[in-house]
Amino acid sequence: MKKQTQEEKAATRTHLQKERILTAAQSCFVEKGFHAASMATIASTAGMSPGLIYRYFKNKNAIILAIIEQQLMVARQRIRKLHSAENLSRRIFDYLDETEPDDDKPMNIALYLEISAQATRDPQIAEALHRYDTTVRSELGDWLRRSREEGGHGLPEGDLSERTLMLLCLIEGLKLRAPRELALNRDLLCKILDELLATLIKTPT
Repeated sequence: MKKQTQEEKAATRTHLQKERILTAAQSCFVEKGFHAASMATIASTAGMSPGLIYRYFKNKNAIILAIIEQQLMVARQRIRKLHSAENLSRRIFDYLDETEPDDDKPMNIALYLEISAQATRDPQIAEALHRYDTTVRSELGDWLRRSREEGGHGLPEGDLSERTLMLLCLIEGLKLRAPRELALNRDLLCKILDELLATLIKTPT
């Protein structure tokens, strides 16, 4: 096994420290809200000194931007799973769970709402979320546009953007409602979702 160089060891340590901080920050933002969660609180939750946390992130905004970038990777991972889903409705309902066995740090719905609210007050975060949304919609659109032989749905360009937006709204809407609908009948909802998806991603004749 090849030994790591000093530079590689340093890069690995930096990555692990950042992941540690991001995990602690997500927990603090969910529990206390963005404004009440101070850098000192995040540092304490991460088990490190406040001074050390500033070595990796200069402020809370930098932490949120890193979380958004991390979540974009998760979203791309989940879109790839849609490509091979035998039952698209079931796959979408799997996303209602906070985690899946091979997911990499999916975003808690409370954190999603907290960051979305902060974006209405902070142009930098708003821009980052816009890039996130644009990328996710683009990759969903690419999948819907792809031919069935290539694992897509063969949708034409015409109203592809609008269909992609509606699919994203459907997925995110279910995610938002799930915590408040504790008695969800998933089998029945999956059946109804099958009918909706049949219309939404139906190839025009």
